[in-house]
Amino acid sequence: MSLLHIINKSPFDRNSLDTCLRLAKKGAAILLIEDGIYAAQRNTAVADKVDAAVARHKVYALEPDIDARGIDKNTLIEGVALVDYEGFVALATEHDGPQSWL
Repeated sequence: MSLLHIINKSPFDRNSLDTCLRLAKKGAAILLIEDGIYAAQRNTAVADKVDAAVARHKVYALEPDIDARGIDKNTLIEGVALVDYEGFVALATEHDGPQSWL
């Protein structure tokens, strides 16, 4: 199994996403929550990085956080899967452990 990497900071405020993508092993899961979900949008400064990450990792975004921020789901990068809170728990139990990037 692999780690579940959790990113909750905006990629436009912190370098958590960059650090995670640099250190996550191939096949790891990456979950974008809270302001980290901004990384899931197309046509942003980090979209190419996330698009490339989808080829190496399973990338998820927490749907309630997408909804809470009024983000149109049609603007999300292809390959980013949406999960609800139950899916978040399932991801946490399916992996060796979580790694939160602050």
